[in-house]
Amino acid sequence: MDISSLIGTLLSSDSISGVSKTTKSSSSDVTSILSAALPALLNGAKAQAEDESTAAGFSKALASHGKDDTSDVASFLDKVDLEDGSKIIAHLLGSDDSAVKSIAKKAGTNTKTTSNVLAAAAPLLMSLLGQKDNDDDDDSALGAIAASLIKNVDVGDIIGGLLGGTSSKKSSKKSNGTAEIIGDLLGSLLK
Repeated sequence: MDISSLIGTLLSSDSISGVSKTTKSSSSDVTSILSAALPALLNGAKAQAEDESTAAGFSKALASHGKDDTSDVASFLDKVDLEDGSKIIAHLLGSDDSAVKSIAKKAGTNTKTTSNVLAAAAPLLMSLLGQKDNDDDDDSALGAIAASLIKNVDVGDIIGGLLGGTSSKKSSKKSNGTAEIIGDLLGSLLK
């Protein structure tokens, strides 16, 4: 799985509607929250993988979540464990709620809704990252999950794919918003 597939899965209509149903949040709120949170979540995963004190535990968590069947995302999200998701978010974003508050502000939502959406989406993220790690069959890949996801990324292809093959020059609000999301995500990951 590459970064465009991971982002595509997390922001797919099945994922958005599944998280929306699980958290009783609007689809637009879910989209805004996940779009705002992806850079921080992937940077958090990278930090967990690269820190000697957390790498082993993170590797076990990825291996466990990587076994989850996400072929039917809606079904997966219907059964998601929000308590487990909250623990994942605490590991990826820190135990204080400053990152969640920042994401909520950027998404234009309240902290409670943001926390619920992130808790619902976190197990899916871990499963997708775990599948990425399992696909590589290379233990050294774990230390650079986020880096390996953005390796050899063609930004134009990602933006074009997420915009449904439309040109990023189109001036629709949706197109510009999606391009901005991808730009923010890649900019954050490439720091």
